[in-house]
Amino acid sequence: MQPLPHDSGFTVRLTEPGAAEGGRVRGFRERRRNRHGRGLRGELLMPTLPGYRTRAERFDDFVLDSAQRLHDIWGKPLDGVRFAVEDIPPQLEQLVAEGSPAPMGAYAPATAGEGPVITLYRRVVEQACGSREELADLVHDVVVERTAEMLGVPPETLDPVYRRRY
Repeated sequence: MQPLPHDSGFTVRLTEPGAAEGGRVRGFRERRRNRHGRGLRGELLMPTLPGYRTRAERFDDFVLDSAQRLHDIWGKPLDGVRFAVEDIPPQLEQLVAEGSPAPMGAYAPATAGEGPVITLYRRVVEQACGSREELADLVHDVVVERTAEMLGVPPETLDPVYRRRY
């Protein structure tokens, strides 16, 4: 008899940049202009075609997959962790002026009202990759590194395939 999987109600919520201020951030499909009901009758691309989802939506999926994989391995220590995706790191111009490399992700410890937050910077990670397969691997590595930083363990012990796919 196999043990039942740990069901902790784990969910991954990607925080949206404008959601904290009370405003709702709408996706591209919701922002399209349709004056007087004379817009397109249907979608431009079918959902089965590669161009249907934006790069940002695909990046969010990679983050969700990595977070779910880590939670399947570790379980309870990752309950309450939020994963955020931002386009660029704050004060990027200052980092470039100093000659230091731009960070691919960041970890913010838990505060009184919220749990810890792991943030990935989409544009920095995308620029470091050449293909979609490399992007999925690099996103997973950044998620593993920031989660290992949060838990205080080496990344190699957190995920057995960390940096072994290259």
